[in-house]
Amino acid sequence: MRIISGKLKGKPIAFIKSVTTRPLKDSVKESIFNIIAHSNLLNINLEKSNILDLYSGIGSFGLECISRGANKIIFVERNKNAAETLNKNLFALSIENKATIITEEIIDFLNRKQSKKFNIFFLDPPFVDNNFIEELKLIKQKKIYKNNHVIIIHRERKSSDNFTKIIKPIIIKKYGRSKIIFAKFLD
Repeated sequence: MRIISGKLKGKPIAFIKSVTTRPLKDSVKESIFNIIAHSNLLNINLEKSNILDLYSGIGSFGLECISRGANKIIFVERNKNAAETLNKNLFALSIENKATIITEEIIDFLNRKQSKKFNIFFLDPPFVDNNFIEELKLIKQKKIYKNNHVIIIHRERKSSDNFTKIIKPIIIKKYGRSKIIFAKFLD
């Protein structure tokens, strides 16, 4: 794995082979960033954004965001091996000052008082996991999002999740087994 673009383009990313994590494919990641950069429907500026990367694994999405100019990333990953690999990646890329790694359950992190608001939320839960819907509800309830924000969710292509009262999908793209949903919180 490697960083696709930005100031760290071509730099390698360490990853772990595990049944509990699945790194985002480079082609899917590149498509996500093209949509962020060029879609008039999103109107989001990655540069200077604060990003909350939930179920971050080894952090390939957030690392790419930093390479492309994001301000600050908070990674939340409960798997200790994935979090350790992410930490090694941050130090190997000399960008540890741009990130914070939280190694706990997402719901516990969200239940604490949050002083920061985010522009971009990236959720990449295990395909069989639906807990992320409760987490979205909590993010909305606590209003830790800026007015100009986007939620990006990586799901299995065939999934049919019910977010109707929480978020409004704006763009849905399918790539092989994956489905990427770009959305905003409903008012």
